[in-house]
Amino acid sequence: MAPKLKITKSDIIGGAIELVRQSGVSSLGSRSLAAHLGCSTQPIFSNFSSMEELEREVILAAYNLYAGFLRAEAESGKYPGYKAYGIAYIRFAREEKELFKLLFMRDRGGDESISSPDFDASVEMIMASCGLCRESATMMHLEIWSFVHGIAAMIATSFFTPDEELISKMTSDVYSSLREKFIKEELDSENLRKQSARN
Repeated sequence: MAPKLKITKSDIIGGAIELVRQSGVSSLGSRSLAAHLGCSTQPIFSNFSSMEELEREVILAAYNLYAGFLRAEAESGKYPGYKAYGIAYIRFAREEKELFKLLFMRDRGGDESISSPDFDASVEMIMASCGLCRESATMMHLEIWSFVHGIAAMIATSFFTPDEELISKMTSDVYSSLREKFIKEELDSENLRKQSARN
């Protein structure tokens, strides 16, 4: 009799990612995952203390896939660094709809923290390219990200599917307008400080 194949933690996470891709996050249950893997639920609960723990690992794996989109877009050199991140976010929504929903369209349970490696890197890029302070750069990124997320969410739900040329134009328009606004605000604030110091 052939020996049973051992199902590893990595196999389970990979299978869970594929299941979410095919049927959405609502399909991720112990029985449906076991059926997808062709095993009983025993290997799942031998490797994970609960489905909540497995879901956390699946989210981390999905985030690593998303980070690969960011790296690939940035390394392609097609767009400047900050814009490349926005385009990658939208491309991830187009090519990995269910994983995008898992990462960016789920109930966060009141978690107010939005800081992440790509969020922080985006703020740093704005500071470097626009000469803004961290507070202004953070606010500028939040406004641009809200716009980019709107496009991505519409694509992920097949509500609106603009082509890359239109997406590039829209994101550039928003970036240019907000860049001008925030630079002007910082200059005006600096001029007011100087004027107050002279008086």
